[in-house]
Amino acid sequence: MTGIGEGPAIWRLASLPAALPPRHYHLESTFSPDEATAACLGWTLATYSFDRYRTPTGRFATLAMPDGCDAAAVTRAQEAIFLVRDLINTPASDMGPAELAESAESLGHRFGARVTVLADEATLATSYPMIHAVGRASDRKPRLIDLRWGDESAPKVTLVGKGVCFDTGGLDLKTADGMRLMKKDMGGAAHVLGLASMIMAAELPVRLRVLIPAVENAVSGNAIRPGDVFRTRKGLTVEIGNTDAEGRLVLCDALADADGEGPGMIVDFATLTGAARVALGADLPAMFCNDDALAEDLRAASARVGDPLWRMPLYAEYKSQLESPVADLCNISAGRFGGAITAALYLEAFVSPSTPWVHFDIMAWNGKARPGRPSGGEAMALRAVYDMIAHRHPGRS
Repeated sequence: MTGIGEGPAIWRLASLPAALPPRHYHLESTFSPDEATAACLGWTLATYSFDRYRTPTGRFATLAMPDGCDAAAVTRAQEAIFLVRDLINTPASDMGPAELAESAESLGHRFGARVTVLADEATLATSYPMIHAVGRASDRKPRLIDLRWGDESAPKVTLVGKGVCFDTGGLDLKTADGMRLMKKDMGGAAHVLGLASMIMAAELPVRLRVLIPAVENAVSGNAIRPGDVFRTRKGLTVEIGNTDAEGRLVLCDALADADGEGPGMIVDFATLTGAARVALGADLPAMFCNDDALAEDLRAASARVGDPLWRMPLYAEYKSQLESPVADLCNISAGRFGGAITAALYLEAFVSPSTPWVHFDIMAWNGKARPGRPSGGEAMALRAVYDMIAHRHPGRS
């Protein structure tokens, strides 16, 4: 696709919906099917506007899908990415653990999935102790959201998403600037719901499970404290080195639950560390993977669909930085360097070596607007992961 724009095919037309008069357009150029699908998706993504709290700001030009375009694929991806953006952009006042659970239930109802929401404090404290410990300080109580869909005999694909609906940092309180965008700390949960919607809409032949630990990391008299020790769902004990490293705490219980079923793969998404952003910037998701074949499939998918990601090492030599004098692990490392790696190594301790697992440490946010990618909540590596799963488990077109 030449003469229209530069860069990945998906963004070559993305400046046009807002620049052209709001009329209906068609393309006379000849495209390959993949180019046509990418161009239409980029155009469609450029029409997103988060207008829940304001009068809609304008209208966009619309595009007739050219010959060869996979309209179903465009619709699946658009709906998933718009869902991710909407969930992240919604302020925490309207997107707490209960509202996040309602979003999962609504998605499940649409596709005939079974959604269980565990909110009982006693059960959470017993079965998911870290989720309960992190979320107990808020008057909006923690939840474990569990969505299941598909034939029980199909290959198991489990998605885990960090659902910290707002992160004050806990007793290790964030600065005002650090807290400003913390409504997006449930971006991992938004991603797995968006990805689930694509999988279910395409009717991929998998047994899908989605686990979301939904909490608010607040400050109160019963908040977790630095130096506290908790026993996790897996049985490992964890010393709290910093209460602002709470995402890995809630994820470790969910990952242990996911791993207990022996799925064919576990994929987790989390807005986990600032260190990943220092290493790779805001736009490039950090990927950690314990399985080279899975990592290679993701690299190939990323290249096919123009959805960037970058593999980072699970460098075993850094595991010693998570040692604690009083527990099996500490939730932060002893040093200042390699924070994204040590966070991933912490999570790895809760997944069996035989379970293919990939962890995405993402920004989930556009700091500035670009064609097709408005400022605010954003889906990152979502299309690449879907493409990888669809190539491994092809369904209907």
